[in-house]
Amino acid sequence: MREQPNIKIATDAIKAWQLTAHIYALIFLLITIGAIAVYIIFDFLPFWIIFIIAGLTIVEWIITAWIIPKLRWRRWRYQVYDQEIYIQHGILIVTRTIVPMIRVQHVDTQQGPILKKYKLATLEISTAATTHQIPALSDEEASNLRDQISELARVEQDDV
Repeated sequence: MREQPNIKIATDAIKAWQLTAHIYALIFLLITIGAIAVYIIFDFLPFWIIFIIAGLTIVEWIITAWIIPKLRWRRWRYQVYDQEIYIQHGILIVTRTIVPMIRVQHVDTQQGPILKKYKLATLEISTAATTHQIPALSDEEASNLRDQISELARVEQDDV
């Protein structure tokens, strides 16, 4: 079996993913507060349902904001070779993908507001069949990798 790729994504990915998870947890918190308000105002829902909703909200927040980002970061790895790009990711199910350079059509970098805050970018590698991503690379690393893959893909196209 082939060795796993050895280049990890930026450690600031954990912070970016945690911030995203906190934002989503805030939405669930607002829903929980709404359920509590309905209970207090209308006495519509049984108390045990409110208790379960509040408990699930806290458990969801802990898991998605504190546990999953660290596990996700540990699994994300990639390696760029002359002939292929090797990507590994996943928490419970680890996916290993090999993208042949000859199949690469174009390479993009993407940066939303949260990634921009941490000076990170996502690299998108498009083939005819699908798009592969390497998330949370430093701005400079993403730019250099985009140029490197573009050049290697161009060389592969010229050789055919």
